Amino acid sequence: MRSSNPVFCVLLAVAALTSFANAADDTLATKKCKCPVAGTEFTVGDAAASTQYKDAKVYFCCPGCMKRFVADQKKFEAKANLQLFVTGQAKQVHCPIAGRDANPDQSVTVDNHKVAFCCGGCKGKAAAAEGDAQLEMLFGEKAFKTGFEIVKK
Repeated sequence: MRSSNPVFCVLLAVAALTSFANAADDTLATKKCKCPVAGTEFTVGDAAASTQYKDAKVYFCCPGCMKRFVADQKKFEAKANLQLFVTGQAKQVHCPIAGRDANPDQSVTVDNHKVAFCCGGCKGKAAAAEGDAQLEMLFGEKAFKTGFEIVKK
């Protein structure tokens, strides 16, 4: 027999949404990322600290790194933005260099994740850059605003 009790229906909906939210949290908890300050790799579930950043969370290997980040976010923003992308809290929506539609066939792997570009020219620029220069080019504040957006919960 089906229940038409509105309270029962609301409780059932809340239980389903809670289950979905917990499943999403579990998926995030198993993602590997790097501390934007120390560069230490860990899974999000093992993070020692976190802080709100751009309507998302950045995770750290220790509370000391979190304090350094909070004190000087600009210094670590490219690595924090990369972490948002790697953990799935941000998604790519355009070429981070030119702002045009990204072509998955024109991509470069950064931290084991593909970043797509609009053309071979932008891909070539990204591939030629290395280390922090590449991170700044692809995940610095201007590039992040151009090519990525925070995934809404």
